Amino acid sequence: MLRAIVICTLLPLYALLAGPPLLLYTLISRNPNPLYWGGVKGIVYLIRLVGVKIRIEGRERIPQGACLFVANHTSSADAPAVVGAIPRRVAILLKESLFKWPIAGQAFTLAGFIPVKRSETESAIASVEKATQSMRAGQSFLIYPEGTRSPDGRLQPFKKGAAVMAIKAKVPIVPVACSGAHEVMRKRSLRIYPGEILVEFLAPIDTSRYSFESRDELNERVHDAMAAGLPPDQRPLGFPGATPPESA
Repeated sequence: MLRAIVICTLLPLYALLAGPPLLLYTLISRNPNPLYWGGVKGIVYLIRLVGVKIRIEGRERIPQGACLFVANHTSSADAPAVVGAIPRRVAILLKESLFKWPIAGQAFTLAGFIPVKRSETESAIASVEKATQSMRAGQSFLIYPEGTRSPDGRLQPFKKGAAVMAIKAKVPIVPVACSGAHEVMRKRSLRIYPGEILVEFLAPIDTSRYSFESRDELNERVHDAMAAGLPPDQRPLGFPGATPPESA
């Protein structure tokens, strides 16, 4: 619990000290990069400070130009690990309520993040379309296609939004396999355990030959590529090489 207290104490303090000047600079310069990287690197530093190591593999596989990064989601610890591992500024679809947070909400807006109301279908579709247009304009995005955190660390079925976005924007999909985060910080727990999170960028998937009608095929291809890139205990039950629960 001490590690969680350190994070909960230092993170707001860092936001209060660094946030306002970075926000002001961004408003004046219209350049969100210092604000984005200041936030990302600050959070990653705090994660490392409490004994969590982040190992990154496969960065050389990331293609040039805008792309859609899709990652599995098992823990509150995997988000900063994945975002910090991506060597370019990405935007994210976030719950609308997060944009109401002081300082952080303004930072999300200036960094190009897009609010989404998951409970309202029309609003969610509009947010996805806005993100698609942003990718067409050259902005890379990160999305968690499972839609929620995995309860046991295993990869869950994908929703179709990521496949549709990539097809419409005509950008490649880069699967990101994140392992170990569910052991560092478990679901519905504030306790942080020391350990290592591995973030691996897998081979990009060309979406140019897919259409809206074949979105299910693309969705399955991305899901299976990510499942194969995860350790046996995080693969879906029934997937080749998956470890059964009793021997996990």
